[in-house]
Amino acid sequence: MPSLLEVSVDEARRIAVRAQLLDGSATDVLSTVRQLGFLQLDPISAVAPPQHLVLWSRLGERYDPAELDRLLWEERKLVEWDAFLYPAEDLPLLKARMRRTDRPLDLRIEAYLKENAAYRRYVLRELDRRGPLLSREIEDHKPSGREAHRWWGARKMGLILSCLNARGEVAVVGRRGKQRVWDLADRWYPETERIPWPEAKRIIEDQRFRARGVRLEKGRWLAHPDAHDGPVPRTRTTFLSPFDQLVADRDRAEALWGFVYRLEMYVPKAKREYGYYVLPILRGERVVGRIEPVHDRKTGTLRVLGTWWEGKPVSLDKPLRSLARWLDARLES
Repeated sequence: MPSLLEVSVDEARRIAVRAQLLDGSATDVLSTVRQLGFLQLDPISAVAPPQHLVLWSRLGERYDPAELDRLLWEERKLVEWDAFLYPAEDLPLLKARMRRTDRPLDLRIEAYLKENAAYRRYVLRELDRRGPLLSREIEDHKPSGREAHRWWGARKMGLILSCLNARGEVAVVGRRGKQRVWDLADRWYPETERIPWPEAKRIIEDQRFRARGVRLEKGRWLAHPDAHDGPVPRTRTTFLSPFDQLVADRDRAEALWGFVYRLEMYVPKAKREYGYYVLPILRGERVVGRIEPVHDRKTGTLRVLGTWWEGKPVSLDKPLRSLARWLDARLES
């Protein structure tokens, strides 16, 4: 790899925003996901599901969520794995991750599947015979018994499916509403080349670096060899998902902008500094504040519970109107 170029913090901000296509240069869903590398999924969507909000931040009202579903379930140019969406061409890297055994979590999953070998065989046999299926469409494996679990309850079908998915034995092959549809991985994933995990890890780390543009090492901002600096439209204002890669690394965001950002969903209301689901406000290459919009789907309204600024306030009329139109909601003043 060529030697890395050290850049100033101002250059690092511009490079980071441009690498994440938050400069207005995003053109379509597929190329955007390929550049970002992945989209994170999360069930909490006070405004919109995070994968959709990330794409709206870049594509604006041009983004149609139905396009993401089409790329996933019809064209199969994207794949869902372990609560993330990835470009399908990264499957060799994903399969290497599925086989990895270098983390305590991997060993715990392996141990759980060995301890529940009969349960595993039963689930795979049901999917082979009857799949694709929702988890609730697979009856409990009665010989394995039922016992309380603080996350999964007494019925652990979701737990074993997640473990089988992590190890690449089952795949998410669709959605019915918010529910995942499962099938055997061999029936969904195409054959791919086999890449050893150490090589895959190196490729993945380089992809992440390229997608983020810069990284901080020993107090120095270093740019990826493929990164490009240049002007960012200073009046372009948008809101970022809490899972947006520009701010997902909270320490990096603080180093870049002096912006201290934490999700307070699980903080008791009386102890929150800001709000339940607060979004960073990006204007040009600077994070200038935070906002708490709420999409009330029952009334079809978008309202703002609060805004907090890092410095001088800016007008949010344009991005709020855009967000409301995209959500097909009425902006409540």
